[in-house]
Amino acid sequence: QFQLVESGGGLVQVGGSLRLSCAASGFTIGFYAIGWFRQAPGKEREEVSCISRTGSITTYADSVKGRFTITRDNGKKAVYLEMDSLKVEDTGVYTCAVNRNDYCSEYAYHSWGQGTQVTVSS
Repeated sequence: QFQLVESGGGLVQVGGSLRLSCAASGFTIGFYAIGWFRQAPGKEREEVSCISRTGSITTYADSVKGRFTITRDNGKKAVYLEMDSLKVEDTGVYTCAVNRNDYCSEYAYHSWGQGTQVTVSS
């Protein structure tokens, strides 16, 4: 049974940093790409970043390029999202999900975690 648990969210000021973690259990995380998503109040969920099975390929939404970094440690069964230079518009619930493939393919995610709240204040 695929299970993901996010952690690391919190309240931070504009310009600050947070590191989110996505811990996997019940499956071999090293077989799959993993994506990070966020949903702000009143908005649709958007994909923020994705990392391929080996970590050799990463993708980012234009809004976070140069500020966010996704990494993974398959031995620790975890994927991380380092978020720097945070903006108010980065506020939202951040969730990770498993891709059906070992690469970052669209519309192929499942087994969403519960999410972790990130709030960036001015």
